[in-house]
Amino acid sequence: MAGAGNRRVPPFTAVAVALPLLLALVVAGLGIHTRLTAGPDTGPISLPAVAAPQAATPACRAVLDALPAELPGDPPMVGREQAPDTPGALVWAAEPEPVVLRCGTERPAELGPTSPLIVVNGVNWLPLTGAPDARSDTYAVVDREVYLELSAPTETGPGPLQAVADAVGATLPGQPVQVR
Repeated sequence: MAGAGNRRVPPFTAVAVALPLLLALVVAGLGIHTRLTAGPDTGPISLPAVAAPQAATPACRAVLDALPAELPGDPPMVGREQAPDTPGALVWAAEPEPVVLRCGTERPAELGPTSPLIVVNGVNWLPLTGAPDARSDTYAVVDREVYLELSAPTETGPGPLQAVADAVGATLPGQPVQVR
C-alpha cells in the first residue's frame, strides 16, 4: 500500500500553480529593470503663474542671458524647459523641487524699513516667508532696477543663490533699496 505522502500532482495542476508565480516574477523583474535603467526626467517643468510685470524688460533679459546652464551643487542642477514657457523665468532640475528664478516680479510685500536683508556677492536679498511646510527657501533681490525671486530646495545649499547673485551683479548696477 502506498503512503499518503507519495501522491503525484497532476501536470495540469502544477502548471496552473507555477504559471501565475512565474508571470508575477517576470513582471516584478521588468519593473525593477525599468526603474534602474530609466534616465532622469528631462521633460518640461510646469510653473504656476506669478505676477511679473517687468519680465520682458531688457534688464531681465540681460540677467537671464548671463545665468549658467547648470547651477553648482552635488550633483549640478541642469537647466530645464518650462511648460508653458514663462517669460522672465528659468528653472533648473533639483530634488525634491526645481530651482526657479523669476525676474521682473512685483515688489515683495515683506520689504520694509526693518526687513532683514542678506548680502550675497554684493547683492541684497530679502528672505521671503512661505508656507510652514515649504520644502524650498525663497529670496528676492531688492537692490536692482527689477525685482527677482529665487526659490530653491533647502537641500541645495548656497550654490544657486551665489550663482544668481554673480549674474545679477555682473549685469545690473546696484541701487538703494526702496523701503517706502
